[in-house]
Amino acid sequence: MHFTGRTWRPPYEAHSVIIQATSGCTYRKCRFCSLYKNECFRMSPMEEFEEDLAEIKSLQPYARRIFWTGANPFAMSYENLKLRALTVRDYLIKCQTMAMFASIRDIKNKEIWQLRKLRAMGINGLSIGVESGDEETLALANKGYTTADILEQCRKLDEAGIEYYFVYMTGLGGKGCGYRNARNSAELFSQLNPYFISVDSLTLFPDTELYQMAEQGLFVPAEEKERIRELQILINRLHIRTHLFADTTSNFTPVTAYLPYDRERVTNQLQYVLDHTDEMEMRKYRNNLKSLG
Repeated sequence: MHFTGRTWRPPYEAHSVIIQATSGCTYRKCRFCSLYKNECFRMSPMEEFEEDLAEIKSLQPYARRIFWTGANPFAMSYENLKLRALTVRDYLIKCQTMAMFASIRDIKNKEIWQLRKLRAMGINGLSIGVESGDEETLALANKGYTTADILEQCRKLDEAGIEYYFVYMTGLGGKGCGYRNARNSAELFSQLNPYFISVDSLTLFPDTELYQMAEQGLFVPAEEKERIRELQILINRLHIRTHLFADTTSNFTPVTAYLPYDRERVTNQLQYVLDHTDEMEMRKYRNNLKSLG
């Protein structure tokens, strides 16, 4: 298999077959991220892609879901995505879904008819790291798009029938901004149809711009209890049916919920942690995180 650079897949794709479609990131400007900092974006040559498919076919010929790696393979053009999707179907005749990371920026250059075609070919399940639905937080994180962009582009996915998942990040707005971030994000997300929302909590690593801003006093990280209250607000203000997973290592207290049915249970679970856990204990946990993998 031709894996180069950093190979990263979401926890919920643990049972998917993995293939490299791209490596690196087309953007590399998010202030909190250093995953692909020293890696230029590269599309895997079709020769390599087909060799990997042939290897997968020899080992798992009946694979039903395949995850394309790279920070945002959906950045490829419609024609490139179409070629690769059809090639996957040539090799893996039982494959039903091709999932991948995507950015809001990657959807902009695709028409709804093109998205519908890609969906018909099996491209479905886009993991989108929106991180926030709050204008100020998006600007602080330097995400490169606005809340209006999120709304417009995800409505295109809804119309095309492409399933997508959001990644939200507590603490990203900084100290004192958790309420605003959660409130505005919940209002935006409630106008869309994310199949689920995966929640991480901001962890600053030395090789990120946001870490340097914190060192210079230009960014004050949110306290741990504020992050949990932010998560409570997000959960209580979401008015859609969706799965919520806040169970990665970046979360001090792992919780999962199917909203709105589990809202009260999870809110109470988080409140118990707020009432019975010391802030310093939570901060110690955060400081001991060396990576999120």
